[in-house]
Amino acid sequence: MNIEVILAPAELPALVIRDLSVTVCVVFDVLRATSTMVTALQNGASAIIPVSDISEALEIKRQRPEVLTGGERNGVKIRAEGVEFDFGNSPREYTQVRGKTIVSTTTNGTRALRACAGAQAVLAAAFLNLSATANFLREKKFENVMLVCAGTRENAGLEDVLAAGALCEALLDDKTKLSDSAQLALAAFREVKEDLADAVSKSENARHLLGIPELREDVAFCLRRDVYPLVAGMKDGAIQIIA
Repeated sequence: MNIEVILAPAELPALVIRDLSVTVCVVFDVLRATSTMVTALQNGASAIIPVSDISEALEIKRQRPEVLTGGERNGVKIRAEGVEFDFGNSPREYTQVRGKTIVSTTTNGTRALRACAGAQAVLAAAFLNLSATANFLREKKFENVMLVCAGTRENAGLEDVLAAGALCEALLDDKTKLSDSAQLALAAFREVKEDLADAVSKSENARHLLGIPELREDVAFCLRRDVYPLVAGMKDGAIQIIA
C-alpha cells in the first residue's frame, strides 16, 4: 500500500485536476465534520449529503423538504436567508436522526470531501471509527491511499494531521510505502499519542471550541477512539455506511 497525506487544504485545488481514479481518499475533519458524519450514521441517519455552499444546502432543502440541514460557519449553527439550520456541527446534536437524510455544509470538511470526487473511493474518517476504516482499507487491498486533512481555513489542522498519522500507524507493515508527508504525520502522532488530548487542546480548532461553553465538550467527544465499528463512504453523492 502506498500512502500519501494531504496536510493542508491549500493543497485541495490540485486534487481537482489530478487523476485519482486508482486512489482511495480518506478525509479527516476531526473537529468536527467527519466526526459528526460518522456519529449521525451510527445513530441511524441514512445519508449525509456534503455540499460546499449554504445556498446549495438551502436549494436541496427546497427541493426535498424532508431533508434535514446541518452545518456551521465559524463553528456555530448556520442562520441564513431567514432560515435556521436543524443542526450545527456538533456530533452531540445528532441523536434523533434515524432514517433521515441530512444535507451538510461546513467551513472545511465538506469542501475536502467534494475535492476528492474523482477518486476510486472516498471515505469519511475520524478517531471515532479509525480502526474500522483501517481494517476496511487493508481488507480491500487498495494500492494507493491518500489521507486528506481538511484543516483550518487554508492551514493545516493539528488534529487532522494526528488522525492521519494514527491511520498510517494502523496500516503500517513491511509492505507499506509512506510518502514524506505521511512520514511527517506518523512522526507527529507518535510524538504525542500518549497524551493526545493535551496535544489537540493546543490546536486552533480546539481552542476555539473550548472557548464556547456549549461546544467545549465536542473536543473530548471527537478524540474518543474506535467507538464506532462503521466505515463511512461516498455513494451516490452522499456519505453512507458502506461496511
